[in-house]
Amino acid sequence: MPSPPPLSTTHSVRKGQVVLLLSPNSLHVPVIALAVISLGAVITTTNPLNTPLEIAKQVAHAQPVLAFTTPSLLPKLAGHAFPVVLLEDQTVQDMILNKPGRSLLETVRQDDPATLLYSSGTTGTSKGVISTHRNLIALVQIQLARFPDRNTVVCTVPMFHVYGLAGIVFGLLATGSTVVILPQFEMRAMLRAVVDYEANCLALVPPILVALMGAEEPPRSLGTLRKVFSGGAPLSKEVIEGFLERFPEVEILQGYGLTESTAMGASMNTTEEGLRHGTAGLLAPNTEARIVDLVTGAPLPINCTGELWIRGPYIMIGYLKNPEATQLTLDSEGWLKTGDLCYIDEDGYLFVVDRIKELIKYNGYQVAPAELEALLLTHPEIVDAAVIPLPDKTAGQIPMAYVVRKEGSRLSEALVMEYVRGMVAPYKRIRRVAFLPAIPKNPSGKILRKDLVLFATSTSKL
Repeated sequence: MPSPPPLSTTHSVRKGQVVLLLSPNSLHVPVIALAVISLGAVITTTNPLNTPLEIAKQVAHAQPVLAFTTPSLLPKLAGHAFPVVLLEDQTVQDMILNKPGRSLLETVRQDDPATLLYSSGTTGTSKGVISTHRNLIALVQIQLARFPDRNTVVCTVPMFHVYGLAGIVFGLLATGSTVVILPQFEMRAMLRAVVDYEANCLALVPPILVALMGAEEPPRSLGTLRKVFSGGAPLSKEVIEGFLERFPEVEILQGYGLTESTAMGASMNTTEEGLRHGTAGLLAPNTEARIVDLVTGAPLPINCTGELWIRGPYIMIGYLKNPEATQLTLDSEGWLKTGDLCYIDEDGYLFVVDRIKELIKYNGYQVAPAELEALLLTHPEIVDAAVIPLPDKTAGQIPMAYVVRKEGSRLSEALVMEYVRGMVAPYKRIRRVAFLPAIPKNPSGKILRKDLVLFATSTSKL
């Protein structure tokens, strides 16, 4: 195994250069992220659960000049040439106390890149989303307008994700709120933090709310908690009603957004709005939206379903080194084509009907079927494969694989799952496998995933 990269305690970073942050949820994330962008450099984050191979792909694309990580995660950066700063509590405290001299600072403009977050976007393979300081400023202004009061927020969401990094680190901290960061989700630790810090807000993803509802010994009260921020996937009307029946003093606020829209897209709605089944709320301030016909691209009237396009000051400037994907996603007038099938009702509420894009949303994480299909096809006993989103009450969706075996092969479901398990992060693992004589495809060779989803859901009910 190659030796770890050289370690560094000081390193000069210039405006526009990319800095990689590989760290679990901790005080490290906001301190490093804010320090990097204040210098005019660009922060890129990666999931600490990702494998060295997955991280290496991002490194090759983003080309960071420096990395920050923790001692336990250092082996995942082995073999790379850039220097690494190890993050320990004393290191972070020193960074907070020591300010750089004026000679190190360069003029940072609003149109300069600030973050480079990776998303599967509206078409499958992972892309680097470039957001500017202007995008972040717009996000903060929306947060200030929506949540003018200072809150104490317990944060369970991952900070390498746009929800945590943009919505929590940049957004809520700018309001003067106190953010209590949990290194990972654990039910008792989360509830204890709410009590210990007298938190009035809790930021989470829907599976955590579902787990709270289904706990063997659910709490009788949530103490000082008054608001729950939920994002990453929609909450059903039934879950909201069940939660409010048990905890009537707590308000649930949902939101719709993408990495490409710096976590925004529609306003975080109120409980009353959320009870309108399927709604993502009213549009955020400074947001324009249109619903367009999937074939002609023509704007559609209210209550007609089509693709949602949004425009606002928080929309990304494009994908790194991918002008083709940028052109497909952003039109010449600045409209972001979300890839989501939606409609807007007569009162201005946005409803998400389905996803045009083929991503799987597992516990709020995005999983690209094409990536898993490519890995499956490297198995010597697999002829063809398709990966679909199978609905799941707990996770929202789980990756399920349909596999065509070579003639005479006795490959089992367990062996297929184990094969993929060692090559991907835990959230990308295949959770179910079924075998078919052939994968259904249209005349152009595209997998008919919706047919497979219908088949999977119908057979699972038998």
